[in-house]
Amino acid sequence: MANRWLFLIVALGLASAICTAQAPTSDPQALALVAKSVAAMTGGQPVSGVTLNAKAIWVAGSNYFTGTATLQGKGTTDSLVTLNLNGFTRTENRTQSGGIPSGTWSEASATPQPLPLHNCWSDAVWFFPALSSLTQAVVDTNFFFSYVGQEQHGGVSTQHIRWFQLLQNDRSNVLQVQRLSTSDVYLDSSSFLPVAVAFEAHPDKDMTRDVPMEIGFANYQVVNGVQVPFHIQRMLNGSVILDLTVTNAVMNSAVSLSQAQ
Repeated sequence: MANRWLFLIVALGLASAICTAQAPTSDPQALALVAKSVAAMTGGQPVSGVTLNAKAIWVAGSNYFTGTATLQGKGTTDSLVTLNLNGFTRTENRTQSGGIPSGTWSEASATPQPLPLHNCWSDAVWFFPALSSLTQAVVDTNFFFSYVGQEQHGGVSTQHIRWFQLLQNDRSNVLQVQRLSTSDVYLDSSSFLPVAVAFEAHPDKDMTRDVPMEIGFANYQVVNGVQVPFHIQRMLNGSVILDLTVTNAVMNSAVSLSQAQ
């Protein structure tokens, strides 16, 4: 019996050591570049929210719609996007509760439909890099960053960084969350402003199938000391599905929690 207990204690100790050894850590080079990027975007100022008004072009298959958009973000977890296109409205909400993200979408006055969880692990405020996961490098120990290298992206010399998220209190889904939350950011090598963020989207009923999604940022302009991209493109599998030209930006104006749920 004593030998059995000794074996169990040793086994548990080895398992704990293995788990500790395999715990991810962020790459110091990546963190240094992230710090430069956040400083370049915010100028050291606190950014808690944003409202962007924009001209919008939305492409859905062979259908092409034009109109306006209002994009609101609060912190890094809540957003409300409203598209007014050719006489109809489309909205998308994102929020988070207990560390778990969620979202809904709707068209016109229809009942909001839930976004599948596996499509909610990317940035909620996807349209505004100053409220992206880059800002989580210091404040949230569930985010991990690695440096991939210097490379050309969209004709621009960039520093390529990758990040992912883990749920420390739910080890059963650790690998799944890591895969679904992995994103790649490309920072302009000179300005350190994000040029693009890329991640994988998935069909609603098939989380195992990856479809490349990318958000492109250009034409940065300073608004109240903060760098705002005035041209934003959302691309699915290499094709532009949403093109936004910002006409007005208001800093630190937050969408209310009741709107974003």
